[in-house]
Amino acid sequence: MTATDLVIVPLLAALAPVITRGVRRWVVLPVIVFELLLGITVGPSLLGLVEPSEPLELLSELGVAMLFFMAGSEINASALRGRTGNRAWLGWLLSFVIGVGLGWLLVPGLGAVIFGIALSSTALGTLIPILRDGDDLQTPFGRAVGAIGTVGEFGPIVAISVVLSNRSTLAAILVLVAFGVLAVLAMWRAQRFEHGQLHRFVESTLHTSAQFAIRLVMLIVAALVALSVWLDVDILLGAFTAGILWRILIHDASPETQEAVESKIEGLAFGFLIPIFFIVTGVTFDLDALLDQPWTFALVPVVAVLLLLVRGLPASLAAPEGSDRRTKLSVALMGATGLPIIIVATTTGVQEGYVSATAAAVLVGGGMLSVLLFPALASSLRTRRTPAEH
Repeated sequence: MTATDLVIVPLLAALAPVITRGVRRWVVLPVIVFELLLGITVGPSLLGLVEPSEPLELLSELGVAMLFFMAGSEINASALRGRTGNRAWLGWLLSFVIGVGLGWLLVPGLGAVIFGIALSSTALGTLIPILRDGDDLQTPFGRAVGAIGTVGEFGPIVAISVVLSNRSTLAAILVLVAFGVLAVLAMWRAQRFEHGQLHRFVESTLHTSAQFAIRLVMLIVAALVALSVWLDVDILLGAFTAGILWRILIHDASPETQEAVESKIEGLAFGFLIPIFFIVTGVTFDLDALLDQPWTFALVPVVAVLLLLVRGLPASLAAPEGSDRRTKLSVALMGATGLPIIIVATTTGVQEGYVSATAAAVLVGGGMLSVLLFPALASSLRTRRTPAEH
C-alpha cells in the first residue's frame, strides 16, 4: 500500500455518502453503488491511481467478514419459522437448482455450481442498511426480506463450503457438520451463560478507552473465522455465525445498552471496514475482461435479468401473506439483489479454473447492476404503498 492509497481509499469512503446524498433528489441508491463505481474509477482499469496490494486485500477481507457479521447479527429467528421461513428456503432451493441447470448449459461441471451459487444469492448485508434507513426492518415486508436474505446468504455459503472444498464431498459435509456442532454448542453455552455481569462490564466501558464491547466483537469474529480457516470452510460462514452468537450474548441487555453498542459496531463496520471491501472490489474488478469483446458487456444486463427471474421470482414466495403485486415485486427485487456471494464464488471459481475471468466479470457486473437498480426500484414501489401495506 502506497502513501497515495492511504489517502485515496479513505477519501473515496468519505465521498461515496456525499454523492449518495447529492443524487437523492433524482434517485435513491445505496451507498455501496458509489463505493464500487469509485473503486473501479481509481483502479487499474481506468485511472490507475490505486493498485491491489496485500494490505488492501487484508482490510477488504476484514470488511467482508464484518459485512457478514452484521448480517448474522440482524437475523430475526422468528422470521425463519413458519410460513415465511419455509417459503424462503423453498425459494432458495428452487433458485439454486434452476441456477445450476442454467449454468450446466454453459459450463458443465463445477462451473455450473458457481453459476447456481451466484444466481441464488441475496445480499442481506447490503439490504439491511436499506431496510433500516427506510424504517422497514420490523415490518412484515422487512421480516420477509430478512428471511429471504438470510437463506440467500447461508445457503450459498454452505454450498461453497461443501462443493468448492478441496476435500471430497463426504469429507466436506462431515467437516461442515463439525463446524455446525461447535457453533451450536457455543450458542447453547452463550444462552445459558449469566449475562448480567457481562452487560454491566460492557456498560461500564461504553464511554471509556476500554470499549470492551467492540473488543469482544472482534474477538468473536476472529475466533470463528479462525475456526473456519482451521476446518477449511468458508470464512464467511464463521463471520455469519459470529453475528448470531453476538446477538445471543447481547439480546437481553437493556435497550439503551443495545442501542449504544450497536451504534459503535455499526460505526466500525459501515464507517470503516465494509466501505473498504466494496472500494477494493471496485479496484480489483476486471473491467478489461468485461470489455474484451462487445458481446460480453451486453451480457451484464442479461445476468441482472436472470437474477430477477432465477432468484427474485422464487423469493417472492415468502412475501407477506395477502401482499399485492407491487409488494411481491418489491420482495422479488430485494431478493434478487446480490453481490458479495457472487464475488466470493466467482473468485474461487477463477482460482480453481472452474470459470473464466470473463464469465466471472460478467457475473460480478450483473451483481453490481442488481445492487444499482433493484433496491432503488423496490424502494420506489414501496413509497407508493398505502399505510395498510406498511
